Amino acid sequence: MPGAPAPLRVELWDWDMVGKNDFLGMVEFPPQVLQQNAPSGWFRLLPFPRAEEDSGGTLGALRLKVRLSEDRILPSGYYQPLTELLMASVLEPAEEDAASPLAVLEELTLGDCRQDLATKLVKLFLGKGLAGPFLDYLTRREVMRTTDPNTLFRSNSLASKAMEQFMKLVGMPYLHEVLKPVITRVFEEKKYMELDPCKMDLGRTRRISFKGTPSEEHVRDASLGLLTGYLGPIVDAIVGSVGRCPPAMRLAFKQLHQCVEKRFPQAEHEDVKYLAISGFLFLRFFAPAILTPKLFDLRDQHADPQTSRSLLLLAKAVQSIGNLGQQLGQGKELWMAPLHPFLLQSISRVRHFLDQLVDVDGEEEAGSPARALVAPSVIVREGYLLKRKEEPAGLATRFAFKKRYFWLSGETLSYSKSPEWQMRSSIPVSHIRAVERVDEGAFQLPHVMQVVTQAGAGAPHTTYLQCKNVNELNQWLSALRKASAPNPDKLAACHPGAFRSSRWTCCLRAERSAAGCSRTHSAVTLGDWSDPLDPDAEIQMVYRQLLLGRDQLRIKFQEDPSIDSSPEADTEKGSRAMEGACPDALAQQRAAAARLLEVLADLDRAHEEFQQREQQKVALGPLGH
Repeated sequence: MPGAPAPLRVELWDWDMVGKNDFLGMVEFPPQVLQQNAPSGWFRLLPFPRAEEDSGGTLGALRLKVRLSEDRILPSGYYQPLTELLMASVLEPAEEDAASPLAVLEELTLGDCRQDLATKLVKLFLGKGLAGPFLDYLTRREVMRTTDPNTLFRSNSLASKAMEQFMKLVGMPYLHEVLKPVITRVFEEKKYMELDPCKMDLGRTRRISFKGTPSEEHVRDASLGLLTGYLGPIVDAIVGSVGRCPPAMRLAFKQLHQCVEKRFPQAEHEDVKYLAISGFLFLRFFAPAILTPKLFDLRDQHADPQTSRSLLLLAKAVQSIGNLGQQLGQGKELWMAPLHPFLLQSISRVRHFLDQLVDVDGEEEAGSPARALVAPSVIVREGYLLKRKEEPAGLATRFAFKKRYFWLSGETLSYSKSPEWQMRSSIPVSHIRAVERVDEGAFQLPHVMQVVTQAGAGAPHTTYLQCKNVNELNQWLSALRKASAPNPDKLAACHPGAFRSSRWTCCLRAERSAAGCSRTHSAVTLGDWSDPLDPDAEIQMVYRQLLLGRDQLRIKFQEDPSIDSSPEADTEKGSRAMEGACPDALAQQRAAAARLLEVLADLDRAHEEFQQREQQKVALGPLGH
């Protein structure tokens, strides 16, 4: 039945798709179970539904904790007033703003909610081409409130989280170019490195040197040589990467640099403008990627304990460089002292790099989705996929899909029989009009996606590709949508099924040219593990967050604007600023608050009316009109 809730299925697959028995088992939860009680605990792995015989419980078990959240997404038109208020917020003076949706969200959103909210807001403003003004708005407000430059952007504020998510979105190909060669070496060479005497394993000394008696000094000296052998290329790659850093990131850093320099112009605060940028680029981007490469798609697997310790040492060193050496020799990790000479030599190079990074011309919007997120010549993803033959008439489904090796760059999606095969076929990325998942029932196969292309005024063409697991599917969807982000004339809808036996498997229409029956997603994703950008879903989440602060907003601006109703420090500062504000400013803030409350009330009514209509449809049954 179309629209019926589907069960939640968690599948476990072997990494290699070539051999037999790649499917290791699955756990499935019916919708009614999810709605009644959130499952938590150990669950028996079940065989694939089409398996000929039961495994008899030999597949093992999987420990899961499931949480179901449900929300109603209204048609886009209902969210337009709130979207316009949000967009207008970033174009107003940030220092005087106290009643716009962004100001309210910043003051009232706490804890874990800030991460989710920052993600939604970055995606929303990116889709509108206003990511640059949005980041500038948040950073200006945070800089304005900061009195001690040593604490600037050190908390998990909305500004910090938004900049962090923005870098992950537009900077991942750049990160891979800079770090992947050295990270790959660390994983492949598996050298033992340790500087902390408390953690040294002298028994491993023979793997480092066969000379002399094992001692801490031998291990330390050998480890120091290995660490600097890895750190040198990392620093070289970073300081030489100015031209490869995405223009969107450079413009955002330029705005940040100017804002901080204006706020702290004193000579004793000369380093603050550098630390503001390096705190994001080194401490929240490069160092975390070195520490956990799998989370940044630099590796397919997590590191083993020995490699993980090596990565930790490298990440600590990069973090010290990002701090411009301010904390060297302090704290509990004095055993890092042998690295200090190398770190100090690197700091002057990093300063020069940061100066070059913000030396960028143009007032273009930082973060517009029309700006390519994938460099034309860079291979952002490659690997084996199963491609459906163009006209597989008469072939069984399993024979219609053939294994091919694919490369994706900013210009083409190309493929051949193997990586070494000289002859390649290619699809221009500029021709891509949609990249979507395909229903499992279309070919009776899981993890299938479709790439819809169109050359000029020609007819659309659909290429079907099968991935080996859901993670790989998400990664390819993300990469393809990023690569095709600047393309015009994207399809608003497509078919999630396939045209087979003279009809579409999804909507059962008999015309191959029938209009799509399912809305497509937008072109940009936040990361390989995130859902595609969906403005309506994102603004709905923002609306829910604003509802949590509606009562405080009403008290603050409508009942008594001098009342400090929030326990948070930021809100206290905002209230004190209001008390000293001129009557005209207070009147403007109260008018803005009234408009925001009006928009929220309209959305409340829209949700209630929509729910009532749905209930009426259910009451009338399938024959009702």
